[in-house]
Amino acid sequence: MSLTYNPGRVAGLWYLLLMALGPLFLIYIPSKLFVSGNAAATVSNIAAHERLFRVGILAELVGGVILIFLVLSFYRLFEDVNRYQAVLVVILGGVMPAVIYFVNAVNDLGALMVARGAAFLLVFDQPQRDALAMVFLRLHSYQIDASLVLAGAWLFPLAMLVYRSRFLPRFLGVWLAIGGLGWLILSLLAILAPEYQHKVFVIFQPAFFGEIALMLWLVIRGAKPPVLAAAAPSSAVA
Repeated sequence: MSLTYNPGRVAGLWYLLLMALGPLFLIYIPSKLFVSGNAAATVSNIAAHERLFRVGILAELVGGVILIFLVLSFYRLFEDVNRYQAVLVVILGGVMPAVIYFVNAVNDLGALMVARGAAFLLVFDQPQRDALAMVFLRLHSYQIDASLVLAGAWLFPLAMLVYRSRFLPRFLGVWLAIGGLGWLILSLLAILAPEYQHKVFVIFQPAFFGEIALMLWLVIRGAKPPVLAAAAPSSAVA
């Protein structure tokens, strides 16, 4: 089945690429470089493994670009189902999170500048420079917490589109909606009660697999709106 006439598979491949890249800059690199509660050790690790830290910055920038292509492919897939909800997917799931990705890259570059010991920072002693670097890194972390609102909000219009589409299983739409609710709850806890965030994340973790299920369905089975499905045979004949 041609990718040209299977926008669902195109979306699935973008989704797969994003899910493969995300753990690199969200989990792997922070786990290797960041030492909880120890600013000096964290800054020392960043300075000693500068290339790895830069790879994480680049991965986040690339992830933001991939996110834009992903939501545009969703728009193409679902625009005939409900154009307004498809636009919401583009804005809430692509444009706004991508901006956060790019701002986070700037924060990381700021932390790297401090870790490398820029000449104009010599007016501060080392503990002060370590603390300044941690401010940039904490801002990155807080922006990720803030973006959880968008991680939940975009799943509601996407869930409605999947549910109404009739060319994707309805249970995927329900699963996505439950996952969206979970992300919204986590975003509220990040602000109001961060000490409970991890426990609630564990409880809702099965709900978050709905996005993985959708991605796998699109990659393996694909999906075509009826309009494109009808147009494909005539184009092939021509």
